[in-house]
Amino acid sequence: MRALVNTTEGVRIKDIPNPAINSSQALVRVRANALNRADLMILGGTAHGAWGSGDNVPLGLEWSGEIVEIGKDLTGFKVGDRVMGSGGGAFAEYTVGNIANMIPVPVSFSFEQATTMPVAFRTMHDAIVTNGNLAKGETVFFQGASSAVGLLGMQIAKYLGAGKVIGTSNMDERCKLLHDFGCDVSINTENEDWVQQSNDATDGKGADLMIDFLAGPYMDKNFEVIKVGGTIVNIGRMAGEHWDTNFDLLNMKCIKLIGASHRMRTPAQAVELTQKAIAALLPALNAGALKLPVDKIYPFEQAMEAFDRMTKNEHFGKIILIQE
Repeated sequence: MRALVNTTEGVRIKDIPNPAINSSQALVRVRANALNRADLMILGGTAHGAWGSGDNVPLGLEWSGEIVEIGKDLTGFKVGDRVMGSGGGAFAEYTVGNIANMIPVPVSFSFEQATTMPVAFRTMHDAIVTNGNLAKGETVFFQGASSAVGLLGMQIAKYLGAGKVIGTSNMDERCKLLHDFGCDVSINTENEDWVQQSNDATDGKGADLMIDFLAGPYMDKNFEVIKVGGTIVNIGRMAGEHWDTNFDLLNMKCIKLIGASHRMRTPAQAVELTQKAIAALLPALNAGALKLPVDKIYPFEQAMEAFDRMTKNEHFGKIILIQE
C-alpha cells in the first residue's frame, strides 16, 4: 500500500506492506485524512505518546474510510461500514480500526467531513464531561477557541446544556467566526482589557469551567477569569509549555487545574472514553448538530503543502488529505 512515512531523505510516499489485523480489529480502506498539530511533532521525529515515526511507519493520526476486512471477534461493525477514527498509521491506503478508535460515519457526512471529527469528538467529551463535570446552565470558557478542537468543544458544551459559552481568539475575524460554532461571547485576547471583558461577560462571577488550549503566559490570567472553586482543564500548550505561575492565586481561589492528555491512557481507558463519547454525542452528530469547517483539501501527493499551511497557521478549521 501507499503510505506517507519519514525517511532519511525526508517525508516520502512509499509502498509498504498492508497492516495486519487481529481477531478484534478491522482493516479500513482510508479515503480521507485530517491534519493535527501533533502531526507536526511526529513529522519532526518526536513521538506522540505511543505513536511515533520510523522506517515504514505511516504518519498521521486521523482518518475516515470503509471497512474491507473484519476480525471474527469484533462486534458492532461489518465489511462495508463507513467509519472514522484516530490512531497511529493514518496516512496510508489502509489502517487498523478497533473498538477503541472507530466511530460510525453519519449518513449525511462525506469522508472529508467525517475525518474532521474523531480527535476533537473524543477529546472534548472527555475534557468537558469526564474531567470538567459540566452541569447544565454553567458558563464554559474556551481559551484559544478557534482551533478545530475548540470549535467542536463549544458546540458540545451547548448541546450538553451550558448556559453561556465564551470563546477567545487573537484575531478579530476569527472572533466573529466563533459565533457560528456555539459561541455566545467572543473576546480577542490581543486587547489589553480582555480579562475585564471576560469577567464582565460573567457579571463578575467568573467562568465555571475553562477548557484551555494555550497555557504559557495565559495561565495566570486564566486564574483571574475562572470563578472561585472553578475548574480549568488544560488540553494544549500552544502559547508555551513552561511559565512562572501564580500558585498563590491558584490556591486562594481553590481552582481545580486538570491535565487531560490521551497520550498515556491505557487501552482500556481509551475504549471507555470512546464509548462514553459515542453514547453521549452520536445522536447529535447524526442529527447534524455538530460540525467542523473544512479549511482546504489537498491530494495525498501534496501532503507537504498541507503541512506547510498548518505550520504557518493559515487555516481555520481542518486541513484534509484525500485518497482516491
